[in-house]
Amino acid sequence: MHSNDRYIRQMILPGFGSEAQGKLSQAKVLIVGMGGLGCPALQYLVGAGVGTIGIMDADKISKSNLHRQLLFNENELGLLKVSVAAKKAKAQNSFVQMEEYPFAINQNNATEIIANYDLVIDATDNFSAKYLINDVCVWLKKPFVFGAVSGYEGQVAVFNSAKAGVVPIHYRHLFPVQPAVNEIATCEETGVVGVLPGIIGTMQAAEAIKLITGIGNPLCDRLLTYDFLTARWFDIEINSNEEIPAIDEHFINTTNYQIDCDMAESDVEDIDIDEIDVSQFLELKSDSNVFILDVRELHEYPTIDFSHAQIPMSTLKELMHQLPAKPICVICHQGIRSVYAAQLIKLHKQVEAYSLRGGLTAYFNKVNNEQ
Repeated sequence: MHSNDRYIRQMILPGFGSEAQGKLSQAKVLIVGMGGLGCPALQYLVGAGVGTIGIMDADKISKSNLHRQLLFNENELGLLKVSVAAKKAKAQNSFVQMEEYPFAINQNNATEIIANYDLVIDATDNFSAKYLINDVCVWLKKPFVFGAVSGYEGQVAVFNSAKAGVVPIHYRHLFPVQPAVNEIATCEETGVVGVLPGIIGTMQAAEAIKLITGIGNPLCDRLLTYDFLTARWFDIEINSNEEIPAIDEHFINTTNYQIDCDMAESDVEDIDIDEIDVSQFLELKSDSNVFILDVRELHEYPTIDFSHAQIPMSTLKELMHQLPAKPICVICHQGIRSVYAAQLIKLHKQVEAYSLRGGLTAYFNKVNNEQ
């Protein structure tokens, strides 16, 4: 079978043709992470005919992966993800050259590996990797496709890609400072519905194809969010932040990307705060002496219609001085970030601090059920 026969359905599209297909065949894409995002991204890029694909992941296949990482099955438990994925990719399309990296990305290997590729797909599930990928791509002038999922929400964006003469937007323009582990809820804490990373990972592959071929308008300067529960897409424009420091080799070598709980304020987790239920919260929010603080990031939905202030968890430490010297009740999506935020506030402001147990999810469930 001639290699073009397999791609004929996309080659006949207006504006695609043999030129776009040729660009795909010459492209080199690195996928960091072979989880719920990386698996569908890999399958569609292999199907599209990307010439060289590198896959990077240190993990082995486990049972908890199978509900969302459909590239793997029960017979492969305990095997290296990259080995299984590469074998299946070659079976899907023998024309694709696969490069395997069965280890995690870090400061010692990121620059050398990323330098060999045209673009990167960030399919990781931790902030250390995301900030490192961003910084290396900025330094090497490589575009990368960001993806993230949590609970019922997923996000995708294209970073570090812009027209000549225009300063490209990157991840730190959206989130300047890397949070500590206990400042942001993880998938293990919030859970994730299996189909969601499939949707976002497929979108990442789509954005990569647009970047490679030059067709369409990639998601540059925009963060696209998908709400699984409402089937709604919405996006926000990302603006340049002039306060972001220049990212170069020295910046990367001297940045601490391994920010874990121990490196956050060690006294915080020992601080007792009151976790209140929704009924107690309804009483508190009607009390003018209590300050309601939402620590979700600015792009997070749903919006709330009661009086409150919003300071994202990622900037809370820097903006702590703006908080009043009065009791503060902290809210977030699931009631996880709000606990740590309340502990920080009690430590620094010496005021009573509360956290809404179950977060806004619990709040809206109760309010909607009573209507």
